[in-house]
Amino acid sequence: MDDTALWIVSLLASTVRLATPLVLASLAGFYSERAGVVDIGLEGKMLTGAFAAAATAAVTGSPWAGLAAAIAASLVLALVHGFACITHRGDQVVAGVAINTIAAGLTAVLANAWFDLGGRTPSLDGGQRFLGLHFPLAEAVRGVPLLGRFYGEVIGGQNLLVYLAVLAVPATSWVAYRTRFGLRLRAVGENPAAVDTAGISVPWLRYRAVLITGLLCGVAGAYLSIAQGAGFQENMTAGKGYLALAALILGKWRPYPTLAGCLLFAATDALQARLQGVALPVVGAVPVQIIEVLPYILTVLLLAGFVGKSIPPKAAGQAYVKDR
Repeated sequence: MDDTALWIVSLLASTVRLATPLVLASLAGFYSERAGVVDIGLEGKMLTGAFAAAATAAVTGSPWAGLAAAIAASLVLALVHGFACITHRGDQVVAGVAINTIAAGLTAVLANAWFDLGGRTPSLDGGQRFLGLHFPLAEAVRGVPLLGRFYGEVIGGQNLLVYLAVLAVPATSWVAYRTRFGLRLRAVGENPAAVDTAGISVPWLRYRAVLITGLLCGVAGAYLSIAQGAGFQENMTAGKGYLALAALILGKWRPYPTLAGCLLFAATDALQARLQGVALPVVGAVPVQIIEVLPYILTVLLLAGFVGKSIPPKAAGQAYVKDR
């Protein structure tokens, strides 16, 4: 296989890995925003989940315990968000920003206090992480030009949470468009008064949505620290929660277009990692700092071009006050 084909396979494999936390977080935002709850706090829930997963895995030696801890920690923040925005009808954006701020400070402080490693957790070995799964016949077909490496490194070779994210997309689409819960979820995000008139509890529906959001954010955070990475580092989410929210907006609050947005952002991120230090035609070697901001520049350009055409759920961001 020539170098170009190897480079393409490597880029695709990296894109899949980098897209996984974005897919999970954007689907998390899908549930809450479809229910009428704007969730800026995706970043904070992911970061808290990443810390909880790495810290628990380091202490127990079990990635499954780490995953459970990540989900539990994220669910706690989801309940806090729901209590502030649903029960007390607080400003949803302000609550989300507060969650992000608290998570950024608290995870760094706890990591330093518990492990004294400058805001990091101990490095995790193979048994404490989710490792790549090897598909049948991957080694046997490895020599087949292009397809062998694609099967072994892009389709196969990923860890369990990657495949969970892949399955979460059709599962979310089925729940949203083929189940009674999904119908009610979308209805409460468009016209909560009509849902209430039908005798369905608007707060309970919204609480269930934000809890699903917390669950998916916890899995996304665990992926960052005990699957893709080998431990927690301060602010390791690095804006991925905001990118996930941007992908959700670009996807017009629909699962499959949102997946496409996540893959686009991930591909840009994978590409920028490979362009660092490479001399490009005409312009030559581009400074690393410019290369690193490519995903965020793309986000701004796409949102500037398409956000006006994306119509959010009508009740998103609006607290529901029941008529008496």
